[in-house]
Amino acid sequence: MHYGLHIPNFGPYGDAHVLAELAHEAEEAGWNGFFLWDQVAKTTLTPSIDPMVDPWIALAAIALRTNSIRLGTLITPLPRRRPWNVARETVSLDHLSGGRLVFGAGLGGGYYDFAALGEASDLKTLAGMLDEGLQIVNGLWSGKPFHFEGTYYRILEAQFLPRPVQMPRIPIWMAATWPLKSPFRRAVRWDGVFPQGRDLPLTSMLSLQEVEALLRFLKEQPAYTPSIEIVHGGISTGQDASRDADLAASYARVGVTWWIEKIVPERWGSWTHWPLEAMHQRIHLGPPRLVFHG
Repeated sequence: MHYGLHIPNFGPYGDAHVLAELAHEAEEAGWNGFFLWDQVAKTTLTPSIDPMVDPWIALAAIALRTNSIRLGTLITPLPRRRPWNVARETVSLDHLSGGRLVFGAGLGGGYYDFAALGEASDLKTLAGMLDEGLQIVNGLWSGKPFHFEGTYYRILEAQFLPRPVQMPRIPIWMAATWPLKSPFRRAVRWDGVFPQGRDLPLTSMLSLQEVEALLRFLKEQPAYTPSIEIVHGGISTGQDASRDADLAASYARVGVTWWIEKIVPERWGSWTHWPLEAMHQRIHLGPPRLVFHG
């Protein structure tokens, strides 16, 4: 089991310097990953317009402040990005970090990031754009001459160098909502799945039984490989060492490979529960295995 933090890119965390320092502290405390939200506009979680930092700029700062920790977005709504720009940015960041980048991708569709900015918001359209965008990003990462004809994108000719440091590609972790099946059929073709519950708040977790069910479904798919990462988490630990370690271990036993602690505003409306001081304290305690054994 690997352990990561899932940090917003807004509010008190809407500053690249702050996020880079937190990532450095996380690496020192034994965390394995530091992942950012990818919002571009007002979030629905807070009642006001919060300060916000571009996650890719922040990740560049994080890459320069750390040495071994995994980093990336969870998740980037690929349909609101030009896939060829994403291909360039991700390879640049993979080289800058020495091959530590993870690319988390999903549909998106939130009002402030899509409809309010004049972007397409129909889920069928977004799904088609996501599938084509992933093909383009992966094709451009190959470093070979590339041509693409799709419904939403067209590339007459392109060849992007350098290739990523990581081979055969930068890991792609797909967001997927359980019990919907189509997102998991998509995810199994890539390198990891970041499952959420359809009716659960972001601070809640899928049950052990739900994780077992989605894993059974993944294993039934022709493209399934045992190397796919199962990336899950929800509640923040750090209050009860024994309970925390037992909880993380129970998810590891059913197949979760990455335990991700999601840091969100308390009651969806304030930062009183996660001011920076509280975040520093939680990071320094370390992940559940170190809280228990350290």
